[in-house]
This record gives sequence, structure tokens and C-alpha cells, in this order.
Amino acid sequence: MEDYVVDVRGLWTQFGDNVVHRDIDLSVRYGEIMSLVGGSGSGKTTMLRQMIGLERPTRGEVRVFGVSLHGDDAAGLRQIRHRWGMLFQEGALFSALTVFDNVALPMRELRLLDEGLIHDLVMMKLDMVGIELRHASKMPAELSGGMVKRIALARALALEPELLFLDEPTAGLDPDRSESFVSLIKELHLELHLTVVMVTHDLDTLVALSDRVAVLCDQRLEIVGTLDEVVSDTHPFICNFFMGERGRRALEAVKAVKDIVSMT
Repeated sequence: MEDYVVDVRGLWTQFGDNVVHRDIDLSVRYGEIMSLVGGSGSGKTTMLRQMIGLERPTRGEVRVFGVSLHGDDAAGLRQIRHRWGMLFQEGALFSALTVFDNVALPMRELRLLDEGLIHDLVMMKLDMVGIELRHASKMPAELSGGMVKRIALARALALEPELLFLDEPTAGLDPDRSESFVSLIKELHLELHLTVVMVTHDLDTLVALSDRVAVLCDQRLEIVGTLDEVVSDTHPFICNFFMGERGRRALEAVKAVKDIVSMT
């Protein structure tokens, strides 16, 4: 087994004169939820896209399941693409396809499954994310924001991935739907033994889900560690991000839960 699910080494990203990432190293362990945070323009989503091969870094290497995404092993790359799923920020459902067809698309692209089996698998995935089967024939325009997120998650899980990438999973959701979606991700992470890489700016989501946090500042990774380790860092961005009113409230809520658990 490879040491890490995702292994980034010497990552450098530059657009013209604008350097976004400078010599970044980051490793994601099996089974953890790793969160990427940083200010606007820090390159969080760019790094996520590089981890799934949608963008190529200026230099450096990204390895997923031990395979270089920009190497010569085309066959190996095709195989590992089926081992991860991606939830884009706005869901990215195909507007001309029904809910059913959106979730079925990755299965059909394999050209290995008959339609009867695809039907059963799609219905199972929809049920897994809490979508009633009566919604399968609806079009994306008929759905609420929360439903779009869940259906996009069902599509990301269509091929039984081991690794899940999430780009701002709770963006645009009201507090109740956001909390429900976080609970769903937490349940699926445990039930499916997923490794998760998540970009988020939402403190409640970050605190509720993260095993470790990687903070992008000034073109580099300022720190990678547990929440306790990260909040002890004195970088101005980290102080402003975590120690503002909302950050303190989120951290205090987690501490209260830990205290209750330790007492039982």
C-alpha cells in the first residue's frame, strides 16, 4: 500500500507573473478528512483541481494512490480516476439531464454495466444521500440548493470511490441544510471508509469535519496540523480566521462536545 492517498511535492503554480503556490509539500493520510483553508486568491480550489488532474502545476508533482497525475503512466491514471469522486462547489449537475441520468452518467461511461443494474445502483445512491426516489425524474432546475448538493454527492459516490474531493460543500446552504449536509458527510466518511480532501471557508463545517487542516498563506503552507495545533499559530490570517467571534464560537462548541464525551 502507498504511504499516502495524495502526495504533493514541490508544487509551484504560476500564472504569468502571479505566483500562487511556492514549493508546497502536502500529504493526505488514508481515512482522514483533510481541509484546505486560506484567504481569497490563496489557491485552495486550484490545488484541489490539480489533485484531480484538471489543472497542471507549473512544476512539482502530484501523486494519487501512488500514481503521478502528470507522468507517463496513462493506463495507471485511467484506473485511479475511478477511485475518487468530486463534489464541485455549485454541484455542477448537467442541466439537460434528469436527476437519475446525472447520477447514472459515471456508471454509463464505464460501459460495463447493463441498464437494469445501473437503475438499481442509482436508486441506492440517491437513498444513501437522503433523496426520495420520486425525485429521480426531476430536472436540476426543479431542485432546491440542498437537493442539488446531495444529488451531486450521489454522483460523486457513483463508482464506489475510496477518495472524495469536496469544494466548498456547504456554500450557499442555509444553517439547517448546512448542518444536515455536514452530518451526511460525516456518516458517509465512517460508513464507506472514505478519505476526504475538502476546501472550505465555513468555520462550522471545518471544525465539525476536519481531522487535520492545511492553511495556505503567502503562497505557501503556513501549517498543517490538528485544529488545536493550527489555532495556536500566530500568523495574522490564522488569528483573524479562527479567533474572530464565529471562529471562537465554533471551537467552543467542539470543546463542549469533547467535554461531554469525556464525562460519559
